[in-house]
Amino acid sequence: MTTPQFYCQYCMASLLGKKYVLKDDNPYCVSCYDRIFSNYCEECKEPIESGSKDLCYKGRHWHEGCFNCTKCNHSLVEKPFAAKDERLLCSECYSNECSSKCFHCKKTIMPGSRKMEFKGNYWHETCFVCEHCRQPIGTKPLISKESGNYCVPCFEKEFANYCSFCKKVITSGGITFRDQPWHKECFLCSGCRKELCEEEFMSRDDYPFCLDCYNHLYAKKCAACTKPITGLRGAKFICFQDRQWHSECFNCGKCSVSLVGEGFLTHNKEIFCRKCGSGVDTDV
Repeated sequence: MTTPQFYCQYCMASLLGKKYVLKDDNPYCVSCYDRIFSNYCEECKEPIESGSKDLCYKGRHWHEGCFNCTKCNHSLVEKPFAAKDERLLCSECYSNECSSKCFHCKKTIMPGSRKMEFKGNYWHETCFVCEHCRQPIGTKPLISKESGNYCVPCFEKEFANYCSFCKKVITSGGITFRDQPWHKECFLCSGCRKELCEEEFMSRDDYPFCLDCYNHLYAKKCAACTKPITGLRGAKFICFQDRQWHSECFNCGKCSVSLVGEGFLTHNKEIFCRKCGSGVDTDV
């Protein structure tokens, strides 16, 4: 009985009594297999022969002895590692080089551990706590002050002002009127109820009014132009007996010269400079 022939698929050399490697169900002698199919090591650039362990990561290959941290050169075989710019780093080197530092304790936030981010800074989850009660804030609502971050209940208890109108907590912003805090959206004209937070306004008996409502309800009217006199932004006005004038309206009724700081004469409801009033039967 004859022995069946058994050949290398590539060089056709007999494989009887020799080592061989199967590839797609076809046998190859070791030398042919290594020459044709072996991957090349990413580190040493030598082929990874069939008798060696081939370590693969994202399509790249290494000899077992070449699979090391690119910074400290310690072996990464069966150890956790991370990739940075195509470099393989052990956990310690990756943390020192790439990981964020906790804003509170200044220690490295290890890869894989949960970290909290707020206003461009990072914390360990256990370090991101309320400044008052020291309980972890996590993803719950918070309010930040210069002294630290606070959970909402602690902030309301320690710092919050309460709106004079709605009596609810003012968590941010707000305005002060007559030494009392208000939400911006609650600070309204006492007449027409429009928001005053970005408007000029006047007050009467501790109540705020927009200029239109104040002028309509309370402002004196100029005896010359009949427009309201508000005194807003330091505007000057003239009072005489029971009448008022804008300073720019306080002029001679005949020649229109300004009478501000000058002597004047009156006749009925008219005012005159001394020159124009000298021929008029005046009151003063």
